[in-house]
Amino acid sequence: MKTLVITACPSGMASSYLAARLLRQAAQDLGWQTSVECYSQLEPVTTFTPAQIEDAELVLVAADTPLDLSRFIGKSLYRSDIQSALNEPRSWLQQGREQAVMQEEGTPAAGVKLVAITACPTGVAHTFMSAEALSEAANAMEIQIKVETQGSVGAQNALTAADIKAADAVIVAADIEVDLSRFDGKRVYRTSTGTALKKPQHTLKSAQAEARLYRHKGKNPAGADGTNNLQDDKQAGPYQHLLTGVSFMLPMVVAGGLIIALSFVFGIEAFKEEGSLAAALMQIGGASAFALMIPVLSGYIAYSIADRPGIAPGMIGGMLASTLGAGFIGGIIGGFLAGYSARYLANKVPMPTSLMALKPILIIPLFASLFTGLVMIYVVGGPVALVMTTMTDFLNNMGSANAVLLGIILGAMMCFDMGGPVNKAAYAFSVGLLASQTYGPMAAAMAAGMVPALAMGIATFLARRKFNKSEQEAGKASFVLGLCFISEGAIPFAARDPLRVIPCCMLGGALTGALSMYFGAKLLAPHGGIFVFFIPNAIQQLQWYVPAIAAGSLVSGVLYSVLKRSDAQMLAGK
Repeated sequence: MKTLVITACPSGMASSYLAARLLRQAAQDLGWQTSVECYSQLEPVTTFTPAQIEDAELVLVAADTPLDLSRFIGKSLYRSDIQSALNEPRSWLQQGREQAVMQEEGTPAAGVKLVAITACPTGVAHTFMSAEALSEAANAMEIQIKVETQGSVGAQNALTAADIKAADAVIVAADIEVDLSRFDGKRVYRTSTGTALKKPQHTLKSAQAEARLYRHKGKNPAGADGTNNLQDDKQAGPYQHLLTGVSFMLPMVVAGGLIIALSFVFGIEAFKEEGSLAAALMQIGGASAFALMIPVLSGYIAYSIADRPGIAPGMIGGMLASTLGAGFIGGIIGGFLAGYSARYLANKVPMPTSLMALKPILIIPLFASLFTGLVMIYVVGGPVALVMTTMTDFLNNMGSANAVLLGIILGAMMCFDMGGPVNKAAYAFSVGLLASQTYGPMAAAMAAGMVPALAMGIATFLARRKFNKSEQEAGKASFVLGLCFISEGAIPFAARDPLRVIPCCMLGGALTGALSMYFGAKLLAPHGGIFVFFIPNAIQQLQWYVPAIAAGSLVSGVLYSVLKRSDAQMLAGK
């Protein structure tokens, strides 16, 4: 039997990939000729060809997300949830053959069609969790949606021109600036990944009601009715521009920090021996990767504000901040100076049409770079360098009491909103200090950031009877995410019970941050969680760092397991 199988889960990750493998094997055991179309980010999607659809005798769909099945009109089709296919793949195939019905014209109802993009600064947790939340909510509301995730490994489940053309509206759930040029002429609704994750149904409803016509920069600035349309240069505020810069800087910091740590494998001062491998590693990590941190931060802040014309003046401003000793604070200032000056030149300076082609490649980079450079050298550089020197000396030489206080503040901030603005502010501050060889705050921030998700996993284990089955499963996933330094694993618990979860997590995070600073732990890489533990010298005082994380996680987990009310207690109002 010639059979086509489609698998798709809301997250586009493991379930659809695993179901595709199991169903392919089961079909081979039954002697069926089977082709599989798997919607998973773990492998490229290979869609069925018209010839395959024409020859197929049966179409089987295991999906928990809306799919357009109009191409299968006239074919026998069976559809069910993906979990049924995972539980008994062979029986599911046989059941599908018996219960398949002919697809008739109009069967695949074409309701609301949306497309979406999700993107967070690190491109890890919020990006994919918000995509999953939107997909699940759309499925419940019988809305067709396709979500493109712009994560740390690039765009996955990419939107095609046909997807965009067919969509009634576009949702951009992003904490960083993303390219919107392909949505010119479409209705666009912008929000954050946090809002899409916590309020997916509200996001979908708002997108349908509040999306506004989008015109890409350089197109007509007003609609046919004379009203201003959604302009891409007015979307992001300073906070989003900053996060865009941090997002592009992070890979540089991670790579540089880990390479420096590898150089320490040969001894803390082995890099001073010229010609040695340790010296080469330090040159790559310290003299190159870390040297580019601030210029990249500054350049992509300017890029977020002014698009590509802002990159050159932004990077120049960042390099000046680095050479003048103004550090990451100077880099941030340089990025905003470059970005806003470049955008002003692009939008406000008139030029003859014959010279417009010179504007982005000559006029804007030249004058924006001159303005940014002169301001950095004669106005910003000196005072900010003094501030950075004073702050760095204070952080590197502060006493135990001040170190503990800073750890408490950073730890509590990291656990307050679990990936939200407060969390990102503490994280960005800690990452920025790496350029000044100040590694203690970064250690405290990562340690505290692991606490919320670990604590929820511990709580579901200690007070198992207080949690329903879905929460117990979420607790297991949360614990694994915590080990990977993904605080967002605790969000499902915080969204349901914020008045208990958030204070418990903040208390444990503050304890972990305080202990990390007290023990003098230092971290050279800004991400990685438990995986960084196995790289020699990536973490100093590792023997105390691990107990600090465990202590905070246990305090939060035990406290929440005591305070947690079961579903029965909540219904009874106890």
